[in-house]
Amino acid sequence: MSKFRRILYGIVRYVVATASLSVAFYIVFALVFSTAEERQLMRENRLYRDRYTRMKEQEKLIGDVVDGLLVKDGAIYDGLFEADAPSLNAVTAADVIAESDSLSESFYLSAAASATESLMLMAGNVDECFAEIFRLIEERRDSIPPLTIPLKNFSYVQAGASTGLKLNPLYKLPVQHTGIDLIAPQGEPVYAAADGVVTRVVHTRKGLGNIVEIDHGNGYTTRYCLLGELFTAKGRKVQRGQKIGSVGISASVPAPHLHFEVLRHQVVQDPANYLFASLTPEEYARLMYMSVSTGQSLD
Repeated sequence: MSKFRRILYGIVRYVVATASLSVAFYIVFALVFSTAEERQLMRENRLYRDRYTRMKEQEKLIGDVVDGLLVKDGAIYDGLFEADAPSLNAVTAADVIAESDSLSESFYLSAAASATESLMLMAGNVDECFAEIFRLIEERRDSIPPLTIPLKNFSYVQAGASTGLKLNPLYKLPVQHTGIDLIAPQGEPVYAAADGVVTRVVHTRKGLGNIVEIDHGNGYTTRYCLLGELFTAKGRKVQRGQKIGSVGISASVPAPHLHFEVLRHQVVQDPANYLFASLTPEEYARLMYMSVSTGQSLD
């Protein structure tokens, strides 16, 4: 090999080796190190990914809650006012999102934001729904149904079993429960759920103990059972929020509480359906869950 070829061959080897090392160093540097702009972009990507995941979970949760509330709303309107619940006419992007799994992340984010906006608009119609409730009351009723919780400063965690077959704490057998258990300390004041006339006062230590029954007109009757002291009498007119007794206890119940019943034309109603006016939507949803999921009554 001539001297020129050896020199040329050495130069080529040097260039190839240098280029290879440069590429290798660049790859290692790119894998290990990143620029400030790249780090910022990666942080933004992580933020968007986490936010998108949370938004999807929140949308599903809100959708489930809204579906449940729509069903319950229809039952309340049918039971209280003999009318269909007003339609909310809500449109969300949930169906659009479900059609494709290959859409861009920006589309999912905008679709989720659109769905959230629709749900907010739906929530804004709540006032209109309540206005419709009271319009129906004015048109078709002479008095307002018993919509007030008979205890002050009530929290949803105080809700026990509502109507239906519940395990009796004494006999440990399923027994038809005709009211809702509202847990409260012994001696806690009990108030009338609506204006009316006291039609029955029972003094006894048996069964559901001391009872006050109030006729609210239009077929509505409320019963307040397991009372301690009584502060009213048969035939007396009472107003909503007027104290009629106090929470008591008997030997057959495991804890002091108020057994509260609502009847319409002497047919047992679920009192939980009548308590929505005294609670926020979130509290009411939780109260409904507590009253339905509790399998054992307290009386």
